[in-house]
Amino acid sequence: MISIDKFKIVIENTPLISIDFIIKNSEGNYLLGKRVNEPACGYWFTPGGRIFKNETIKDAVKRLSKKELNQEIALDSLKFHGNYEHFYDNSFVDENISTHYIVLAYELNLKQDLDLPQDEHSEYNYFSKEEILKNNYVHTYVKDYFKEEN
Repeated sequence: MISIDKFKIVIENTPLISIDFIIKNSEGNYLLGKRVNEPACGYWFTPGGRIFKNETIKDAVKRLSKKELNQEIALDSLKFHGNYEHFYDNSFVDENISTHYIVLAYELNLKQDLDLPQDEHSEYNYFSKEEILKNNYVHTYVKDYFKEEN
């Protein structure tokens, strides 16, 4: 972890690398959480987060799954879905600083219920693919994961 002041400089000058989890339950629906932080505050979004400097993707998956899902998940249990870019006009640290993410999206078929934390998302829900694509409160970047060309 770095200080907010240093992180602000990073966000102003570089893209961030992050991991998004596309979690599918046994009914074929997908887990989304309503974000409480910028960017994308108030939108339904996939769980995930950024990779830290000198952190391997394998270790980031373990850390982020524990933080976002209350369950440590191994990289080898996930299926790579694709890489994406997300551009926001604001950021977590400053509404006037834009954020650029390079996102590695991974899929997981969930076999059990999760005890989900409330620090990054105020509520959670499972949505069908059709509901995700039609819902105005599901962020457009999440919808990109479910479009046919992917």
